[in-house]
Amino acid sequence: MKAYKWFKNKIIFCIVAIGMLVLMFIADPAAAQLKNDYPIQPVAFTQVHVTDNFWAPKIKVNADVTIPYTLQQCKKTGRIDNFFRAAGTLKDDKNTTYTFDESDVYKVIEGASYSLQAKPDAGLEKYLDTLISYIAAAQEKDGYLYTFRTMHNSKPHEWMGAKRWEKEEDLSHELYDVGHLYEAAVAHYRATGKKNLLNIAIKNADLLVKTFGWGKEEKFPGHQIIETGLGKLYRVTGKKEYLELAKFFLDLRGTPGHLNQEYSQSHIKVIEQHTAVGHAVRATYMYTGMADIAALTGDKEYLAAIDDIWHDVVDKKIYITGGIGATNNGEAFGDAYDLPNMSAYAETCAAIANVYWNSRMFLLHGDAKYIDVMERTLYNGLLSGVSLSGDHFFYPNPLASMGQHQRSAWHDCACCISNMTRFLPSMPGYIYAQDKNDLYVNLFVGSTSTIKIPAAKITIIQNTNYPWQGKNEITIQPDKSALFTVRIRIPGWAVNQPSPGNLYSDIDQSAAVATILLNGKPIKYEMEKGYAVIKRSWNKGDKIMLDLPMDVKKVIANSNVKSDKDRFALQMGPIVYCLESPDNKDSAVMNIVVDKNAAVQTEYKSGMLNGIAVLKMQGLSAKRQLNTDALIQSAQEVTAIPYYAWANRGPSEMEVWIPYDASAARPKPAATIASKSKVSASINNPRMFRSLNDQYEPADSKDASASFLHWWPKKNTTEWVQYDFDSTYTVSESKVYWFDDSPWGGCRIPASWKLYYKKDGEWVPVKNTSSYTVTKDNYDTVHFEPVTTTALKLEVQLPVDNATGIHEWIVQ
Repeated sequence: MKAYKWFKNKIIFCIVAIGMLVLMFIADPAAAQLKNDYPIQPVAFTQVHVTDNFWAPKIKVNADVTIPYTLQQCKKTGRIDNFFRAAGTLKDDKNTTYTFDESDVYKVIEGASYSLQAKPDAGLEKYLDTLISYIAAAQEKDGYLYTFRTMHNSKPHEWMGAKRWEKEEDLSHELYDVGHLYEAAVAHYRATGKKNLLNIAIKNADLLVKTFGWGKEEKFPGHQIIETGLGKLYRVTGKKEYLELAKFFLDLRGTPGHLNQEYSQSHIKVIEQHTAVGHAVRATYMYTGMADIAALTGDKEYLAAIDDIWHDVVDKKIYITGGIGATNNGEAFGDAYDLPNMSAYAETCAAIANVYWNSRMFLLHGDAKYIDVMERTLYNGLLSGVSLSGDHFFYPNPLASMGQHQRSAWHDCACCISNMTRFLPSMPGYIYAQDKNDLYVNLFVGSTSTIKIPAAKITIIQNTNYPWQGKNEITIQPDKSALFTVRIRIPGWAVNQPSPGNLYSDIDQSAAVATILLNGKPIKYEMEKGYAVIKRSWNKGDKIMLDLPMDVKKVIANSNVKSDKDRFALQMGPIVYCLESPDNKDSAVMNIVVDKNAAVQTEYKSGMLNGIAVLKMQGLSAKRQLNTDALIQSAQEVTAIPYYAWANRGPSEMEVWIPYDASAARPKPAATIASKSKVSASINNPRMFRSLNDQYEPADSKDASASFLHWWPKKNTTEWVQYDFDSTYTVSESKVYWFDDSPWGGCRIPASWKLYYKKDGEWVPVKNTSSYTVTKDNYDTVHFEPVTTTALKLEVQLPVDNATGIHEWIVQ
């Protein structure tokens, strides 16, 4: 009897225990165990505390300035009001500009959630809960969430279509928006443990599972991101339907009967794609999603495709800064080796997506070359996207400028701003990774992290002044003596390989080598896939001293990159440098030539641009003179600063690729009547004014590398530009070079134009002695009877169906 009672009690105990485990699983979806995933797993940002003098201050600025600022802008610009409109609590029959505007709110919530881990803030957490309640109120009963449709405006946005998902393959962005919702929901759940946003995401995802699939609603997203969002939801819930839906969205692309186009990487099936084409952000989000699905399903065809695409990008289509997407025509990848500098698009969102993609490629393959690309992008083409103050932002990130490029306080299309806001606080999650008893040290960042591997619980501490110095003390603190492997990345730039492949190479192939000491003594190690592999029994307090060579490198591009012919770029460690006019003679840099063999000195300046290492060398500069082809040449000291820090001191010239041959430089032009004039125009955008008289000669009317003034999106209107001279002049000739980006852009040569001069305070037409011609790809010149005046005005009649632009306006 006693045995029976004992057995009965044991059964009851087991049933209760199993029930508790079931309840725990339901209460904590993150407990879901997945059969397949990346063989290497990142160490989550929640486990890494950054303490260095480079990234920690930037993450702090993001928390203290950028997140509050972007939240404020989301409110100020009506993005939050969109949720009130959808909930029916605000009935003003308005909306914001773009159907993807609500995604900015989700991205800022994601960034704020990451930030709460590093810096708890009860006020911020409460505000996020308030925002989430607004989102919940805007969600329809069946889970549908898309404010532009639910608000039922009298004039619906033209992108959204008459019914749900009708224009999803084009521009409605319904699935794009909720893709960012899913990513925000998972981040918020993991950071706070709360499910209020996660439940909204799950409700929406369940609706999509019911709606989409083979034989049901067959539409793919016009802008990818939901694939990675669904993958994250799958990881925290274990619901396989989410994974299957992500794969469906990918596999549907390129099938007949759909909006198949290179722009959205739907021109052919994804497994048949082997080169990077189309919109660069859409593309890299898709490649990231394909990597996730390949890891979670074991799909080798996905893996083969993204392997080929990765090689296409790093061999032919990536900037030295890690930026991708060469052309503003579709914000897209250009042709192989087409990497213009001044017109480089290199969108900030694309740089962030490039980090996501390369981090996934590393998790799949365990090769340091992917981290090399990721690091290059992080320190250069991504970080340049935000000002040092944290409240001004680049959308494109050019590699040369005549001063026309400046960060903006806000963009109506704010995707890059909200993306930067969410990315920076997640940066600690890219430092370490693990694979069973292998611990990867991928990035060199002063930090402390506690990591559990099968062999032991390890605290790892990095103490370094990277990226300005190459020394890094790495302390290993296992909770017990244990056998495991530490894999330390030896960057490609440290072994004369600035980038995987042959797109970029060092001029000087001789260099110091990285050294590694263990507890003060040399140690033998093997090199595997770019990692120094140290397998041993580790004890508490073991110290690895890594010393990376920080020689300044002069990097040249593949000869197929015509834009970089006879030029080199400077790089020290992971940092790419540029010349900027505030640091150089005559506030000019495009007239500078530096010999390939010139010695370069390094000097750290703590009080400059929040602390940077500057590079100094000797070079030559050239100036033009009026009425002669003879140049004035002079020797000068040339100063370079980190690329990420440029454009923080007002409008300026900038150049990454420095001429080493005089033929590649642009001598500083001689002053002219036009260049000394004050510019005004019928468009309120002073940044474009300098384009008229910067004396930059365009290659043709569509030359996007030259700066230009334009009136887009105006059509069929009369516009004007004006020169107010610095003195009184007698003039009799004027030339104008029109901007025309046909057939794809919105600007064409004008219908007509006319000149006026100022006389006694009134505008009087000049008496032209030649006709007003209107042509492309050259100057239109008009001669007129001499007038003595202090100002000229050029009146432009725009075409009926297009705008017009001007490259250059000359007065003689």
